[in-house]
Amino acid sequence: MFLRAPKVRIEAPRLYLRLPEMADHLHWVALREQGVEFLRQWEPDWASNHFSKRAFQNRVYWARKSFDSDDGMPLFLMNKENDQLMGAITLDNIRRGPAQAGTIGYWIGQEFARAGYMTEAINAVVNYAFAKMDLSRIEAATLPENAPSRGVLEKTGFKYEGVAQSYLQINGRWRTHVLYANLRNDRRGKTDAG
Repeated sequence: MFLRAPKVRIEAPRLYLRLPEMADHLHWVALREQGVEFLRQWEPDWASNHFSKRAFQNRVYWARKSFDSDDGMPLFLMNKENDQLMGAITLDNIRRGPAQAGTIGYWIGQEFARAGYMTEAINAVVNYAFAKMDLSRIEAATLPENAPSRGVLEKTGFKYEGVAQSYLQINGRWRTHVLYANLRNDRRGKTDAG
């Protein structure tokens, strides 16, 4: 079932990003379980087997397949000091040709929130996407009331672009999201989020 493990390691000041591995399963479960309420308010409903080894195996397989086929880059945030898993960021929905664009999504363990780790991760992924993958546009969407997520996007160069009605099902309901984008050669000035 498993594909060859591709080598990707993206460096940031206090962390590095890499593809998930089966050895991460129990650490991933522990981090997600510790922050269930913290995470669920911002995420789609979890499947009944969310924490199972089989579901995680599928996640690892999908990450490798996505990376190998240039469709996506699902990465884990790892602390440089102790190799501790802190969260994840995914660049996916990669569109080549005239678009040269992709979409990021991310989560971080509650104990690591608001410490600047996600800012480092987003900056590292965006820089990699522009410099190594030749993407021109990275998009992101978040709930309007998710001030920390909006703040980290704005801090990392994303600009508010609009609203998408009933964009994703979050915590069991269709939710409107605000849309952001970071452009490789962005000459737009600062925007005020609506």
